Amino acid sequence: MKTLLQKLISATCLFSVLGLFVSTQVLAQASAFPRTPSGKPDFSGIWQAMTSAHYNVEPHAASEGPYPRLFGALSATPGGLGIVEGGRIPYNEQGRRQADANRASAIENDPMAKCYMPGVPRANYMPFPFQIVQSTGVILIAYEVAEANRILYVDQPDLESQVDAWMGHSNAHWEGDTLVVRVSGQMPDTWFDRVGNHHSYEMVVEERWSPAGPNHINYEATITDANTFTAPWTISFPLYRHIGDSMQLLEFKCAEFAEEYLYGEWRKEGTPRGNPPQ
Repeated sequence: MKTLLQKLISATCLFSVLGLFVSTQVLAQASAFPRTPSGKPDFSGIWQAMTSAHYNVEPHAASEGPYPRLFGALSATPGGLGIVEGGRIPYNEQGRRQADANRASAIENDPMAKCYMPGVPRANYMPFPFQIVQSTGVILIAYEVAEANRILYVDQPDLESQVDAWMGHSNAHWEGDTLVVRVSGQMPDTWFDRVGNHHSYEMVVEERWSPAGPNHINYEATITDANTFTAPWTISFPLYRHIGDSMQLLEFKCAEFAEEYLYGEWRKEGTPRGNPPQ
């Protein structure tokens, strides 16, 4: 009996030590994150997600692409663990029917095929880097894809959206070291991914940006849209800072690459495509 009691005490002490170690590590990682002169985490830098969620935010198996005879494996979709907490988006009946219809013709109807701005949160997990420039009152996020950008208005709750926009309107405030952003006023036309997961004009996104190490951010977004979903749902994934000295955002003005897709049927016969040779 004494031996068993000693083992229980030893195990309890071990778990306590491990818990203290983990807590200390988390605090050390947060304290190692760059800080502004005011002491807030400085998110300035170039960041990128490493996830296949831009194909499908829900867990999915690998599958063939839409035109296997033309592109073979080049158009195939890799499998993914998903970024939706709980695995499934809680669509209501109408929302699920629309998602199924979108999926049936996703390659033709994905708004990104037309180079529309991706919206929030999709812009944050597309396979393109984005840059954050932080000041006290505002934080600018510039995305490489479609040259999208957004301004986060920090501690300015009275500044509200006047019209809907592709990237919405972002009001931010700090909760300790976490930057909390409420994104409203988004266009209903954006999708969450390539398979057609969608929302309505009522969607509100609450983002939480939390430092997780010198070059890592834990990103979380809760989506609320009573017109499309039966309950709010959350996505989460890490963001990684590019640390290469030569790293910079490049131009991806995809609008010019969508012209043939959108207007090619009206092209005058013999008119060359693209820019003329120099």
